[in-house]
Order: sequence, then C-alpha cells, then structure tokens
Amino acid sequence: MDLRIFTEPQQGADYDTLLRVAKATEDLGFDAFFRSDHYLAMGSSDGLPGPTDAWITLAGLARETSRIRLGTLMTAGTFRLPGVLAIQVAQVDRMSGGRVELGLGAGWYAEEHTAYGIPFPKEKFGRLEEQLAIVTGLWGTPVGEKFDFDGRYYQLADSPALPKPAQGRVPVLIGGLGATRTPRLAARYADEFNVPFSSVEDSDRQFGRVRAAAEEAGRKPGDLVYSNALVVCVGRDDAEVARRAAAIGREADELKENGLAGSPAEVVDKIGRYAEIGCSRVYLQILDLDDLDHLELISSAVQSQLG
Repeated sequence: MDLRIFTEPQQGADYDTLLRVAKATEDLGFDAFFRSDHYLAMGSSDGLPGPTDAWITLAGLARETSRIRLGTLMTAGTFRLPGVLAIQVAQVDRMSGGRVELGLGAGWYAEEHTAYGIPFPKEKFGRLEEQLAIVTGLWGTPVGEKFDFDGRYYQLADSPALPKPAQGRVPVLIGGLGATRTPRLAARYADEFNVPFSSVEDSDRQFGRVRAAAEEAGRKPGDLVYSNALVVCVGRDDAEVARRAAAIGREADELKENGLAGSPAEVVDKIGRYAEIGCSRVYLQILDLDDLDHLELISSAVQSQLG
C-alpha cells in the first residue's frame, strides 16, 4: 500500500510551508507529495496569505526534492489550455528527473473562476476529454513529427509537440464518482483511477465500473492503479485525535466515519478494508500543514505496519 501526502494549500499555505511538508514527506518515507489546484479557499478559512499555483509550486519542489513523486489531485481543466499544460507538465517532469504525475479534472468551483476572471464554461466534461487527448497526444508524438487536433473546443495544427517529458509516459490520473462517462474516460486515458472521499462500499462500486469500462475498451483492468483520497487524523490516544480534529474544524467521530481517523491501529484496520477492494494507494489529505508531528506519527505507527 502506497501512502501519499495530499495537501489543500488554498486553505492557507505559502510556498515555504509546502516545502517543509514536501521535505518531511520525503524524509519520512512517504511515496509522494500531491496538492490540489485551487485559487480560492473553501469554508470558513480566510486563505491567508493567498493561493499558490499548483504547477509553479511543483516546479520549485522538483528542484528541492530528490525521491518523492509529485503531482496534482486534480489540475483544473478550466485553468489551463491543454497545449500550455502539456508544456508545463513536461518541463516540471524534466526538472524533477521524471517524478511527475498529472491528475486532470474538469474543474468545478465556480466561485474561484469568478474571483479571478477565469472563464467557467458549461461544457466542461467534453473539454476535459479533448484536453486529455491533446496532452497525451502531444507527449506521444515522435520527435520530428507534427501533431494536429481538430476538436469541437480545441484545434491544433502543425504542433512540434515539444518539449517531451523525462518519463516515457507521465502517469495520468482520472477520478470521480460519475457512473458512466468518467469510467469510460479513465479506461481510455488513465494510468490510475482515484475515488475521492468515499466509503469502502461506494469505492468498490466505482472501481467495478472502471474495471468493466477497461475490459470494454480492450484493456486489462489490472493495468490501472486504483486509489482513494481520504482525510486523515491520527492520534496516540483519544485526546490527541480530538485535538487534531478540532484544529481542522472537524469532529473526531465524524472523521472516523468518513475518513481515516483514530489510533494507528484503527487507521491501519480501515486502510485494510480499502485494500480488500483493490485499492493499492491512499492519498492522505493533510489539512493542518503546521503539524509535522502528525506526519511523523503516521510514518512510524501507520505506514510501518503496511506492506
């Protein structure tokens, strides 16, 4: 079971804070550092000191880390033109020595688009499908050949399809709970499918849909990685769990029901239930980025018990 650290910097974190968390992620033996792609805080947070851009952040971390994988859950398709995104991700992949992964979603948070003057189109899913075709098509075009695309939303002509990533293929993550179109899109483009913030039962159902879609598309279902993203709140005792839950504005009992919360033993047991349905990777949503002791506890008392 891979454990990855997943952050939500729009809630209030500057680059230096993210660098500290990323370095702790690497030092403590976690598999990867991922971040969201948002420009506006959610809920009651004031978001100070303000948003950081996902790919600018990852470019910096690419030069200041050496082992961990780096990526997004999920890059908002509404924020970037697909040709520009392909260049950005390929460059950061080269800057990291081939450690980047691209999670790409349609975009959903209308208010942040209004706040920063970003268009929020109605036809988001159709655009996402074309974006995936373009990004992967640009990367997959042999050097010296040109890439063309004539879609409903995007048109490219005579693109040199450069630069190329350091990796032969940058892993592409697709996620969500859509019952039909999302599994089909994952079957066509994804290396990994992620179910965000869902129960074991709902995750099992969605993984099943993706496996069926993969078979229908002529892929082996086992060729995809199946993962979950879950909020985490671990404590050595009930008081520590309650303190950490309060620090992120949540109740311990609610987190135990809807996330990974409780003692290390409780969290290991719940991760095991996700493993039973085929999940092999968990993104641990860390909401208090100043609590590095939390990461140390997860590493020493949870990660150490997982194979």
